[in-house]
Amino acid sequence: MDVVFALLWLLAAFLKGILCQGVYAPPAVRIIHSGHACNVEDERYSERVYTIREGETLELVCLVSGHPRPQIRWTKTAGSASDRFQDSSVFNETLRISRIQRHQGGRYYCKAENGLGSPAIKSIRVDVYYLDDPVVTVHQSVGEAKEQFYYERTVFLRCAANSNPPVRYSWRRGREFLSQGSDKGVEIYEPFFTQGETKILKLKNLRPQDYANYTCTASVRNVCGIPDKSVLFQLSNRTASPTIKLLVEDPIVANPGQTVTLVCITSGGEPTPVLTWVRNAEGLPKKSVLNGGTLTIPAISTEEAGVYSCLASNNVGNPAKKSTNIIVRALRKGRFWITPDPYHNDDNIQIGREVKISCQVEATPAEELMFSWLKNGRPLRSSERMVITQTDPDVALGTTNLDIIDLKFTDFGTYTCVASLRNGGIPEISIDVNISSTTVPPSLTVPRGKSPLVTQEGDTVELQCLVSGKPKPIILWSHADKEAPMPDGSMQTESYDGILRIVNVSREMTGTYRCQTSQYNGFNVKPREAIVELIVQYPPAVEPVYTEIRQGLGRAFSLSCRVLRAHPSRVLKYEWKLGTRLLTVGQFDTRDETEYHVRALNREGYGAYTCDITNEAGAGRCTFLVTGKAFGPEFYYDTYSALWQNKPSVYGFKLQWTQMNPNAVDRIMAYRLGIKQTGQQRWWEQEITMEGTIQKGELLTYNLTELVKPEAYQVRLTPITRFGEGDSAERIIRYSEARRDTAPVNPHWSKFHCNFEEEAICMFTQDKTEEFDWTRHSAATRDTKYTPNTGPSSDRSGSKQGYYMYIETSRPRQEGDKARLLTPLFNVAPKNPYGNVATNPTYCFSFYYHMYGKHIGSLNVYLRQKSQTGQDSSVWTLSGNQGDRWRQARIDIHPTYSFQMVLEGVRGPGIEGDIAIDDVTIEEGECRDPPPNSNLRSLAPPTAEHIWQLCLTLLLVLAGHRR
Repeated sequence: MDVVFALLWLLAAFLKGILCQGVYAPPAVRIIHSGHACNVEDERYSERVYTIREGETLELVCLVSGHPRPQIRWTKTAGSASDRFQDSSVFNETLRISRIQRHQGGRYYCKAENGLGSPAIKSIRVDVYYLDDPVVTVHQSVGEAKEQFYYERTVFLRCAANSNPPVRYSWRRGREFLSQGSDKGVEIYEPFFTQGETKILKLKNLRPQDYANYTCTASVRNVCGIPDKSVLFQLSNRTASPTIKLLVEDPIVANPGQTVTLVCITSGGEPTPVLTWVRNAEGLPKKSVLNGGTLTIPAISTEEAGVYSCLASNNVGNPAKKSTNIIVRALRKGRFWITPDPYHNDDNIQIGREVKISCQVEATPAEELMFSWLKNGRPLRSSERMVITQTDPDVALGTTNLDIIDLKFTDFGTYTCVASLRNGGIPEISIDVNISSTTVPPSLTVPRGKSPLVTQEGDTVELQCLVSGKPKPIILWSHADKEAPMPDGSMQTESYDGILRIVNVSREMTGTYRCQTSQYNGFNVKPREAIVELIVQYPPAVEPVYTEIRQGLGRAFSLSCRVLRAHPSRVLKYEWKLGTRLLTVGQFDTRDETEYHVRALNREGYGAYTCDITNEAGAGRCTFLVTGKAFGPEFYYDTYSALWQNKPSVYGFKLQWTQMNPNAVDRIMAYRLGIKQTGQQRWWEQEITMEGTIQKGELLTYNLTELVKPEAYQVRLTPITRFGEGDSAERIIRYSEARRDTAPVNPHWSKFHCNFEEEAICMFTQDKTEEFDWTRHSAATRDTKYTPNTGPSSDRSGSKQGYYMYIETSRPRQEGDKARLLTPLFNVAPKNPYGNVATNPTYCFSFYYHMYGKHIGSLNVYLRQKSQTGQDSSVWTLSGNQGDRWRQARIDIHPTYSFQMVLEGVRGPGIEGDIAIDDVTIEEGECRDPPPNSNLRSLAPPTAEHIWQLCLTLLLVLAGHRR
């Protein structure tokens, strides 16, 4: 009895927590695994360790409970997604990483939160197992470097392999396993500093038997099914470390476009070394051609210059390396400047004073750089008054200076600096510098009206400095008020015409800009500079940009729009509108926000309210969407025993949800339920009527039936108030069965039967001579919004998705209008071998009808025989409201010729007169007595009163048991 009492108490507690109170619950989470796990175990402190082999697929599933449905996030750190990982859906329940790599191991966290309580977090450590191929390297004892490398010397064979878990090594000499102490000439040990990552085989004072094949086997003991891996090394008296030779000069100087070939050969080493080429710390040029130790670079460019190294390795001793430097000839960046009389601090060129002309060029190789000077096209040689000098290229960039001492009138002219490389191969660079009485130092001014320069955000603007002087120098633009890059990303921008052009100017570009002369291509004097102020106007930035407000009729509320920043900000206007209707206008005084008040909301007050705040640059807009739409429902995923089955081929599902802020706008009168098979396009819809007011956290229930196994369904739920439909919520319902049903799916029918589930409707036809047609429909898609008090709420079997035929009596139908539905034509079976019908056979014609509504007209059934064209015999009729239920009619008919049945629906006096039929059957023999009528199982959710009564009953049972 104690066990019974305990079970009852647990059941009561469950019902009390789930049904008698609100169902909002904080999240709970656990992690399960699938995929290719080698092992899953629990360590201390409840941490789980998931072991997987590298290259397999990692799949972890985060199972959550709680209501509202928690949001899930997978991370590799507990609190944030700063360490998000690739190849995974961070916000899905399932974390999947295909072909996982070793660096993707670590601790993974599943975090679930729904706004109630603290987030739920669970972690699992993923350990990726792998084993790389082992590598054997061979070394001689320190200080031994004689010709006979391995003769009577000590040799070390080192075996190493990357692995997880730690690897174990074993050695064999030929077929003989070696272990510590098995051979006095062999010692096996692990170096302390490697922490077991290697295993060294020491051969002391080589003996003849030590020249043999050595095999190192690396093993992780078949963990995760990883097999052992081995490597073979053959030790002989010829074993030696590699040596190589480069058959090229160092450095190699080449012209652009020339083909360069580097040849590297091995001069020693056993086993035969493997040769590779590298360039600096980068890879080889893509167009490189490798053929053994020969590297060919066709049409080399200056970008492909650098140090190229040949590496040779045979795992004996250290790799051999030889390098050469490839230099590609080039001349770049020719510049000049003029220095007036450096000794008298004068910025002007004057007769009798000194003038120095400097010319600078970047050259590769620098030592090949040569300069020459021309005056008016004729060669110029160094003299006492014309002194030509050249800087040391090893100290600074190649520069040549022409000093003109005691300038005379005859010295005016054009001086040309010519730069070339000693061995040719590329074009020379020449720079002309004009020295005359018109050669004057530069000056800078800002044109009138160009500072401050006012523009608007998004425009293209040109900052301008007028530069005069001869020669005209390059102008350098930079920020004058802050250390910040220019719009092109550099700290200084060069301009040859004094104009700085900025496309798509932004507010961050407001400030002062400095233009100054460069010493290059002009006078080497104190830089001239000027300041230009740029003012970027931009429309007001406002908040909130968009807000959705849900309000019911008759309520008061206020809307507020605030200015964050604007330029100019001194003249700001605001304008409130509802749609296109102007509400109010005004100007800002000292405040930075404007408000609009609605005292009592009416139906015309729904819509988009906008507040435009404007200045000279444009407008910023706050938008408020005031709506009467209800919030969306929140599906409850933790339903106990949500799925059941009462037929071999179909199943049912208990759909449960709560309503988010149920009274935010208005009472929810109903829900529109939509359902469809996943992958299909067509939705079935129906309405679920709500009685009374829904409470916050109240659990609502609706039973879905006739779901086909094992199909999955997409369900959509939409609340409906007086103001229309609210926000929808969707979820997926899946069916998974433990075993396959063995019952037949398609039982054989020995009679004609039609339930109108197929669009062909069993070859029924419409009588086009009547005013309107019968309609094939289902309760899930039929719109009962305007005629809610008529027509069936399901097909005859109780399925919301099932089909039936009905007459729609809404407008433009009028009283007395008829719709006729005709069955296929049936032949009368002969009863004698000669084909004559001796006696009138009897057939049973049955169907289900639904006649519910206060305006129900008539349903008539006629027998039409082939020989009686135009004459239909009335066999059954019924008129008026028969209640909200399906009933069955059974009629004995006695046709003598081929026949068909006619079902006639007659429209009554109003729109609440829909008549429906379903499950039409024709079979031989007289009609048997119909089974007693049975009410359909109610699909409405339990009311709060029913739930309380259930709780109270359980508690009374418990109290009685206690006594």
